[in-house]
Amino acid sequence: MSSGVLMRRKDRVGDLRQRWSEPPRGALVPDSSRAGPCASGEDGGRQGAFKRVSAMLSSFRNKGKKERAKSPEPVDPRGPLEGPSQQQQRYGSGQYFFEYLVVVSLKRTSEDQQYQPHISYQFPKRDGMGRVQREDEEKVLKAITLFCFPEGISWKPLTEYRSETFSFVLTEVDGSRRNGYCRRLLPGGKGARPPEAYCIISRLACFGLFSKIFDEVERRRLVSMAMIYPFMQKLREASFPSPGNTVEITSFIPGAGTEIIRLTRPLDSWLEHVNFSVLFQSLSDEEVLLVFSAAVLERRIIFMADELSTLSQALHAVAALLYPFTWQHTFISIVPRILMDVVSAPTPYLLGVQRSLLGELYDTVDLLVVDLSENKKETFPFSIGDEKSILPHKIQAEILESLRGRKDALTGEELNRLVSETFLHFFVKTLGHYGAYVQYGAKGDRGTKGDRGAPGVFDKRGFYKAIDSKSTRHFVKKFIQTQMFDLFIQEVEQQQPGPQQGVFHRKILEFNEKRKRDKARKH
Repeated sequence: MSSGVLMRRKDRVGDLRQRWSEPPRGALVPDSSRAGPCASGEDGGRQGAFKRVSAMLSSFRNKGKKERAKSPEPVDPRGPLEGPSQQQQRYGSGQYFFEYLVVVSLKRTSEDQQYQPHISYQFPKRDGMGRVQREDEEKVLKAITLFCFPEGISWKPLTEYRSETFSFVLTEVDGSRRNGYCRRLLPGGKGARPPEAYCIISRLACFGLFSKIFDEVERRRLVSMAMIYPFMQKLREASFPSPGNTVEITSFIPGAGTEIIRLTRPLDSWLEHVNFSVLFQSLSDEEVLLVFSAAVLERRIIFMADELSTLSQALHAVAALLYPFTWQHTFISIVPRILMDVVSAPTPYLLGVQRSLLGELYDTVDLLVVDLSENKKETFPFSIGDEKSILPHKIQAEILESLRGRKDALTGEELNRLVSETFLHFFVKTLGHYGAYVQYGAKGDRGTKGDRGAPGVFDKRGFYKAIDSKSTRHFVKKFIQTQMFDLFIQEVEQQQPGPQQGVFHRKILEFNEKRKRDKARKH
């Protein structure tokens, strides 16, 4: 890459000044991560690459804090007299479906006659903002165009184009998050024309619901752009439903009349952002297990695919396999071409890269590359080589046996539940005894309440020494050194002693009860 191209890249990144690190979808969602361990001083090449993208990478890390994504409770629709400042406050709470919808079109520039993305439509217009807010908004809009058309190629008018839906997440300088849901398609008309992208920006993470919303937007776009406005206005005034509930939107379409559109939120809200089917259609069970093994030790992993939708859904699925732990490092489901230097960073990451950009991947040391394409020659073009030995062989066999027990006719929600419970059971079985090794009180009495104001202390050595299996103990000794486990146990230490809440803790109780029953039955 020439220095001139690199300087132009840096200039564009500097102009955006936007955090492009993404938190994975799932029950627990961090703002990205703290920095991982840096490479050794003798690794000059990778350190040099790290310095070249340090401005970008610094925005990939938060302040060492983690927020748990909470499902917002339904609220009353926004009243007509609400002013700009009130709107901004309500938007920030994440209580409504979306902040705004934009249409990103490709416009030919007068300078080089190349097509470049720009915002051609925005609803609603964000009026009444101050200068600083307006400048920040402009930076966000620039980032949106970058992620809607990340290829960085010279677009040409087309007569055929298969629409696709994908997502990305913008993490801003203040740590707040915005989810971008994007559908790219060929607009109505005759003759060759460039594609355009519809993008909904929301504080909420629920891929399935927004895919249905795009179906309705696309239907109305075929009639007229003006038909989108009343539908989005109705949606904007509706409250986000609680898990298992439905919101109804009344909308009129010429020729079809008045329709009632029902948007139902899944009952298992901690899985509503995930679709495991794409991951398991692209990889075999054994290959998924190998990717999980690398991810659980926080390694550098790059996923390649031709389709943007495949990349975004597969990466979020891999991150969801880690539940109840959360990926704490760089996470970008779709890396724009302008940010390809990030692949040379020495810190752990999960990145999605379009297959056409494989030629820009120069550093393949200590890296797992996963090809999700249909016409791939090999699934792992680059790997470290020890991925098959990370997990104990007995546990690998148990996971594979559980996955192979699924039926072909499973619905998306049934597949999500089976896969998530399979990998959750792995963590329950290997790490579920951690609670007995958190010591509370001045005397460190294990399992006692002690001083309720004092934080607990985790007995790391006692924890892994309690594991009978040598191979499992070897894995656990490595896993407890990861940042995802470190942050998890820090939160446990800060909580009050006693029974914990959540799916993971419920599964631990069920597992212990079953083990007691089995033991009693043997005797």
